[in-house]
Amino acid sequence: MKRVFVDELIEVEEQLVLLKGWIHKIKSFGKFTFVFLRDKTGVVQLVVDDEDMISNLKLEMSVEVEGMLVKNEKAPNSIEIHVRKMKMIGKTYYDLLPFSINQKKVNASLETELDYRYMSLRRPDRRAVFKVQEEIVESFRRYLKEKGFSEIHTPKIIASGTEGGSEMFTVNYFEKRAFLAQSPQFYKQMMVGAGFESVFEIGHAYRAELHNTWRHLNEYVSLDVELGFIEDENELMDLEEGFLKFLFDHLKETCQKELKGYDIELPKIEKIPRIPLSDAQKILLEDYNKKSPTGNIDAEGEVLFSKYIKEKYNSDFVFLTKYPVAKRPMYAMPDDENREMTKSFDLIYKGLEITTGGQRIHDYELLKENIIRFGLKPEDFGFYLDSFKYGMPPHGGFAIGLERLTMKIMNLENIRESTLLPRDMNRIMP
Repeated sequence: MKRVFVDELIEVEEQLVLLKGWIHKIKSFGKFTFVFLRDKTGVVQLVVDDEDMISNLKLEMSVEVEGMLVKNEKAPNSIEIHVRKMKMIGKTYYDLLPFSINQKKVNASLETELDYRYMSLRRPDRRAVFKVQEEIVESFRRYLKEKGFSEIHTPKIIASGTEGGSEMFTVNYFEKRAFLAQSPQFYKQMMVGAGFESVFEIGHAYRAELHNTWRHLNEYVSLDVELGFIEDENELMDLEEGFLKFLFDHLKETCQKELKGYDIELPKIEKIPRIPLSDAQKILLEDYNKKSPTGNIDAEGEVLFSKYIKEKYNSDFVFLTKYPVAKRPMYAMPDDENREMTKSFDLIYKGLEITTGGQRIHDYELLKENIIRFGLKPEDFGFYLDSFKYGMPPHGGFAIGLERLTMKIMNLENIRESTLLPRDMNRIMP
């Protein structure tokens, strides 16, 4: 007999079925017992009237069940299984579960949940986050493939940093010093010039940042895009805006159950406001008496400015544009009107930066000058810089933090809740 998943049972007529899963809950009523079976798609009620069959059952034991599907309006989802055979296929060896799997709330801290990630993810509500995350990745890939982008896979062990500084993990690479990539920036630019023209990558990025907050990770998944033959940075913001509209429509179709479980109603995205950074800083000062750091806004400023944008434009998103040269990497294209500014942007979503992007310098001499201007040595970027000698077209791109985007869509409080196995300053296991 072929196995049937729980979410397929509604479409099955009353007949004998084979199920496999974990024991989610047990309720005894004397002459019979309700046993709730959970698989990756849902939970179904089993009716068992054989005492020997349930005498050795324990929560989270994995079993194989053969029984008759019966329609019952009083049962969850109006169906139940009258069990004929039950076989234990995964023993348990515990005295007490680390926390409840079948209760509405977890009786444990987030750190305990992460210590026992292999258990917390058995909870349907925890796993729902990663169903949404899976569909974010699927929609990102689908959206860009439909627009003719090529998916690439670049090295994560590299010889030099993309942005310099101390926020890099070093690797002993055959008695040479190497680094874990902060981003695929150099390589995706090179692939634009190599003839792909438009590329994307879904891959890990590493930052040795000394932050241990609700919004920081030291390893995360980056959704990277690079597009050649652009006119300016507005083309990139148009592309990301289009993706977000596509994404929300996709999630409404594929994750109704998961979004409903978190009481999430995704809005229809209209035109995302684009505000120069200097204007945002002025608004924060005048409306909220909030001073901003030079050339940026801080975490509190992101929250306050998002509140302003929500009230004025009814938008959860805002692009901040025109960042200073000093606050952007050496490859950022200077602005046409003010060479001390760049054609770059950040995207803020519900008070949190989820994207950094912009147009890049594509002229060899200008890029070389900028490397020197930043106090760096052109020879340290030889393979990257040399690729600009051969007709590199105007180009630019952006990167979205997958975990941050997931966290904000699902209204989670900590980025670790949207990270399968987090890596931060204090956690390298499991």
